[in-house]
Amino acid sequence: AAGGARGRGPRSRVQPGSDALIRLQLTLEECATGVNREITVDTAILCDQCRGAGTGESGNVVTCDTCGGQGEVQSVQRSFLGQVVTARPCPTCRGYGEVITDPCQQCGGDGRVRARRDVTAKIPPGVGDGMRIRLSGQGEVGPGGGPAGDLYVEVDEAPHEDFERQGNDLHCHLRIPATTAALGATVPLETLIDGEQDIEIEPGTQPNSELVLSGMGMPRLRSSGRVDGRGDLHVHIDVVVPTKLDEEQAELLRELARLRGEEAPTLAGNGHKPGGLFSKLRAKR
Repeated sequence: AAGGARGRGPRSRVQPGSDALIRLQLTLEECATGVNREITVDTAILCDQCRGAGTGESGNVVTCDTCGGQGEVQSVQRSFLGQVVTARPCPTCRGYGEVITDPCQQCGGDGRVRARRDVTAKIPPGVGDGMRIRLSGQGEVGPGGGPAGDLYVEVDEAPHEDFERQGNDLHCHLRIPATTAALGATVPLETLIDGEQDIEIEPGTQPNSELVLSGMGMPRLRSSGRVDGRGDLHVHIDVVVPTKLDEEQAELLRELARLRGEEAPTLAGNGHKPGGLFSKLRAKR
C-alpha cells in the first residue's frame, strides 16, 4: 500500500494583523459622561521604507528554488504499510513559495516594524468596569503590510469616594443631624452628573431611610452603542446622634424627653398581637 500527502500550496506573504488589547483606567465621572482619551500603544505599523513590500532598493521577489514555488517540500519514508509521503513548509522561503533577493533593511522583509503611536479612544457614556470598546483597524498591521487588526480598550473603573455603582443605579449616603431628621429641612446634595440638588428631608425621617432620585444615575448604554435613559440615584439617610453635649444642650434634651414622656426606654414591639406566643407561655405558669 502507498500513502500520500497532498500539499496546500504556498501561503500568501500578506496576512491580516492581530488584534490588540489595552486596559484604560477611568473615573466614575468619566464613565458617566464619556470621554475622549489619548492612549499610546506599542504595536506593529506599516514599514515606511518599503510600504509593506518587504523589498530593498534593488530587491526583487523570485520563485523559491528549493520548493519550486510550492511553499513546501515533500519527503518519502518507507514503512510496513508502504511509502508514506509527508509535506512540511519549505525551510528556505518559510512556506511563501517566494524569496526576496534584497530584503528591506528596516523591516527585514516583514513589511512592518514595531513602534509607538497615539490613538484617540472615544469612550461613550455609560461604560462600566470590564467593558471593551472596539477601535476598528487600530490593531497590529499584518505581515507583508496586511490589513490591521482591531484595538480593544478594556475599561478599568476606579472606585469613587462618595458614590457606589450597582448596574445603572448609583448609591450614596447622606449624613444628617438628629435634629434635622426630627424637624425636617431642605439640604443640598452634590450629585455625580447633575450638580447640586436640593433634597427634602421630611420631619420624622428615620435612620436608614432611602430617597430615590429618578433618572439621576448612570446612563444606560445599549449594545448598539446608544444611550437609552439613565438609572436612579439612591440616597441612604444616616442620622447622626450627638455624642458630646454641654450642660445647656443636655438640659434641653431632658426637657424635651419630659415633654414627650420619653424619660424611660421601652421595648420595641415584635409584631405579635395580644394573646400570642409569649402570653400563652405566661398563662401556663
